[in-house]
Amino acid sequence: MAFKRGEPRVCSMVRAPTPEEEDRRRVSRERRTLVGERVRHANRIKGLLFAQGVFGYEPLRKGRRERLEALRTGDGRPLPVHLKAQIIRELDRLEVVLVQLKTVGAERDALLKQVTDAECSPPAMLMQLKGIGPETAAVLWSEGLFRQFDNRRQLAAYAGLAPTPWQSGSIDHEQGVSKAGNPRLRTTMVELAWLWLQNQPTSALSLWFHERVERLGGRMRKTIIVAFAQAPCRPMAVHDRRRRHRGGRDETGTGDDLTPSVRT
Repeated sequence: MAFKRGEPRVCSMVRAPTPEEEDRRRVSRERRTLVGERVRHANRIKGLLFAQGVFGYEPLRKGRRERLEALRTGDGRPLPVHLKAQIIRELDRLEVVLVQLKTVGAERDALLKQVTDAECSPPAMLMQLKGIGPETAAVLWSEGLFRQFDNRRQLAAYAGLAPTPWQSGSIDHEQGVSKAGNPRLRTTMVELAWLWLQNQPTSALSLWFHERVERLGGRMRKTIIVAFAQAPCRPMAVHDRRRRHRGGRDETGTGDDLTPSVRT
């Protein structure tokens, strides 16, 4: 009743994704799972060889089986028979994962192609930015931009990047981000912040980051990058609001202040 009376502070409704939107998320989520399995298989093979004094073998490169035949232990002996058989079985599992990664990547590209034909679609606009590829655009679209956000605070809270201030008497400081939102979206936005520094070194955000790190003597880079990751919440929320209010057309506004506001 309170929600129907227009009292959002008393009661707010959860925006549940549709079955189609939830199913669309599975592509990027499965890919993340497969990437983790690929890392585990590769590290297990390297660990088995490391125990025999073998270094420099990269199971993800081509010719992995041929190079395995030429390996020798640290004291010059051929690889033990059962150890070699175990590594071959690990390579079999690794190659299955690599094939599945290619299949999932093709599904992701086909899914993005269906929506990138429209210029105002979120994936199409994201992929126009330097440093954002198909995987990052797919995660941001399926995990974050599938729904409407009225302001940047809602988007930051959904991603778990909302600040948690603590005040008691004369004490007033930040306790970090809440981490109560979507962990996949939060992780991707932090990764995007590092990629932004690499691919957009002369942007206002990158200059702000380097100036703040230099002021602190090179410390707290990881803390400041989280504040950096909060900044894209502003233009993403503004674009979503304009797109809804103008029937899908994105019009240039007066310019949004992208400088992170959290205290570090």
